[in-house]
Amino acid sequence: MVSLPEELQAREAAARQRVEELQAEAAELAVRLEKARADLSRLEITRETVAQVLAELSAAQAAPEAEARDAPDPKAPAPHGIGVMAVPPWREGLVVQVLPDVYRDIVEIVADAPGPLQAKQIVPRIGLEATTAKIEGTRGKLKRLVERGWLDEDAPGRFTLARHDGDTGRVNSR
Repeated sequence: MVSLPEELQAREAAARQRVEELQAEAAELAVRLEKARADLSRLEITRETVAQVLAELSAAQAAPEAEARDAPDPKAPAPHGIGVMAVPPWREGLVVQVLPDVYRDIVEIVADAPGPLQAKQIVPRIGLEATTAKIEGTRGKLKRLVERGWLDEDAPGRFTLARHDGDTGRVNSR
């Protein structure tokens, strides 16, 4: 016959082993969940980008008469379907409203900030969950805004509003 302390010790060992097994399963599920979240994030970004491009193409096709009346800027890229430039290069007189919504939101957040911002600080301010995928997607948008002259990257990963000659540093939102 087994003594009570021996039986309790055996049950404790079995319970400890079960806890370790469940912890391993939980860790595996956490990894799978993060991968699934990253996949979902990429699909959301892709869907949003496709919707934005299709909307811009529809708008460009719906208003050819208005474009014909406006004097074309020879330096400005012309929308032509594939390769449409969603973020135009900054130039004098260009207002932030020409940017797609998320880019406009980013520029306005950076403009209102008292100092340089990092991508991880901007993500929650534009209404996104602070996951690695969202931060990296936002960082790509920030880099694009720097390339096109809307923002400056004074130090690696720290973004400010671009200063142009005679610029007050404020975003013209009209």
